[in-house]
Amino acid sequence: MSYLLRKLGIFIFTLWVAATLNFILPRLVPGDPVSVMLAKYQGRLDPSAVDALKIAYGLNDLGSPISQYFTYLGNLVSGDFGRSISLFPTPVIDVVMRALPYTLGLVGITTILSFLIGSALGLYSGWQRGKAGADAVVPVALFLNSMPYFWFGLLLLYVLAFQLKWFPLSGALDPFPGDAFSASWWASLARHAVLPVLTILVTSVGGWLITMRNNVISVASEDYLAFARAKGLSERRIVNRYVLRNALLPSFTAFGMSLGFVVGGSILTEIVFSYPGLGYYLYQSVTNLDYPLMQALFFFIALAVLVANLLVDLINVILDPRIREGRA
Repeated sequence: MSYLLRKLGIFIFTLWVAATLNFILPRLVPGDPVSVMLAKYQGRLDPSAVDALKIAYGLNDLGSPISQYFTYLGNLVSGDFGRSISLFPTPVIDVVMRALPYTLGLVGITTILSFLIGSALGLYSGWQRGKAGADAVVPVALFLNSMPYFWFGLLLLYVLAFQLKWFPLSGALDPFPGDAFSASWWASLARHAVLPVLTILVTSVGGWLITMRNNVISVASEDYLAFARAKGLSERRIVNRYVLRNALLPSFTAFGMSLGFVVGGSILTEIVFSYPGLGYYLYQSVTNLDYPLMQALFFFIALAVLVANLLVDLINVILDPRIREGRA
């Protein structure tokens, strides 16, 4: 219990630090959202609109930095991140909620699939090492893991979308996909997701495979496996009960962190395919100096990583008895 309370305290403290840095860093950048918007429209805005814009962005009565900070924390708790500059006057939270399902559906599901496939292949390759099939997957995994995924995405776009016209070139839906959640809507969503899914899946499986293979090889040399064989346990039971469980723990920790970063989206992949997820909007917020949107996305990424890390710690307590006994 003390372990969990300590982890919860670290979570709350780290989240507060992340939120505080999120408040400080944008204020170190010269200018303000109104100046950015005036520069963007190059004098085409009526000067009388400046006061209205300051009111819209909450810059008309800033107060002291301390009062700004507590106002910021209050707005953060209520989910008020202000209005987007690049998509003005859309509230930032609306932009995030609109893009979040695309990112969770695309990057989240693909991350889970790549972890399961890569770990299964890594278990086979590590346990059956020395056999032709098990050893053959290693150079393939190394090649896929070293291949830039944005390059592979561009290759898929050129061959399968531009040349063969099997899949759409960009976006997440057709212009007129039909009623939301209808059969035609789901078909359109699936067709647009095939190439991004292939890009992330093919280029990420290799990393999980190599990690799991190394873990299995390390576990295979432990004395408790020799003891299990001496007890007459079958190879299948040894793999499932001893090898898989112990080899999976380090990979599972990395997997939890990967799930946390899912909220940030696969930025380059979403840019290549113009897929309207959080990664795409994060890139747009940086290029357009959209500080409110950038600030919100950074906060959600930090929150997701911290939550994922906390959940991994909780699950490790269940999987690893050494933690429950206070020895790890």
